[in-house]
Amino acid sequence: MQEAVASLLSSWHSFYSIIGSSAAALTGLVFVVITLIARAETPGSGDGIATFGTPNVAHFGAALFIAALLSAPWPTFWNVSLLLGLRGLAE
Repeated sequence: MQEAVASLLSSWHSFYSIIGSSAAALTGLVFVVITLIARAETPGSGDGIATFGTPNVAHFGAALFIAALLSAPWPTFWNVSLLLGLRGLAE
């Protein structure tokens, strides 16, 4: 039983390695940039955080979502194409 579970999960190893490290890097990057913007004591620095944070998080999140879909071990490809099509329609 454990060997069967281990063989099923072995194909997901690269998926979790890629997605986990990418998500951690994205989170770290956003925190660093927001910290740097917040330390700049200029008028309207709060606008800079909103201007930088929202679109970059949305686009990096979309790229991470697409990478997650494409690196998952799908049994058939129509599942992936359907999800990518729905993601494209959402844009």
